[in-house]
Amino acid sequence: MASRGWAEIDTNFPTMQQRVADELGRRIVAGGWQPGVPLPVEDALASEIGVSRGVLREAVKSLVAKGMLRVRPRTGTRVLTPDHWNHLDPDVLRWKQAGDAAALLRDTGELRRIVEPEAARLAAERAGPDGVRALHDALAAMESAAASPARGGYVEADIAFHRALLDAGGNRLLGSLGRAVEIALRHSFDISTQTPGAVEASLPGHRAVVRAVEARDPDAAAAAVLGIIEAARQEIARSPGLPGETGRRLTDTPPPATT
Repeated sequence: MASRGWAEIDTNFPTMQQRVADELGRRIVAGGWQPGVPLPVEDALASEIGVSRGVLREAVKSLVAKGMLRVRPRTGTRVLTPDHWNHLDPDVLRWKQAGDAAALLRDTGELRRIVEPEAARLAAERAGPDGVRALHDALAAMESAAASPARGGYVEADIAFHRALLDAGGNRLLGSLGRAVEIALRHSFDISTQTPGAVEASLPGHRAVVRAVEARDPDAAAAAVLGIIEAARQEIARSPGLPGETGRRLTDTPPPATT
């Protein structure tokens, strides 16, 4: 791959390091280097990208920390298999979004089906006044954005709603998970809201979640969230924002049965 001349664009070290890490991460996610295959020798790779060896080393260190690379004295720097990667790392999520949108969307939908219904149950059992208020505020922002011609801010409000839901049960690990996967959620919501009528159709389900949480009805809260997730899966599959092949790959994998 030809050098992009980054050294001429910005000599600020942290920014350059991130740019190089982005390039290496995207190549790894896209399969440019297969697991177990060593990266080119340091001098050659630094020259190709157009940066110093010091910048390249720091970028490699960041990918080692994300579980994508392993450095050994005699065997060089090698790519690790995806099961070693930190898939909740924001950078890894960004690279996966660019490299394989269908896989990221599928994984996000499956994670939501596993986590959010139980989070909604906890919210219905435990949410205090502040947690309920946060859900109401996010819902009001969604409704306001949906009523505007440009729908500006709808996705951000939707993300805020689901993060508030994960926070409302008082489990701090769930709250942290919501913040960790925000990039994946934004990618999913950006696509699922592009079909005509999708925004308006999503609001009743979110209102049902709030009513169930306020009524202390865990079963109803979980059912309402499952409905939202399934509707989003269907919207994503037919979204104009996806290439046809990606949409087919999503619809080929049906969601697990629910009772």
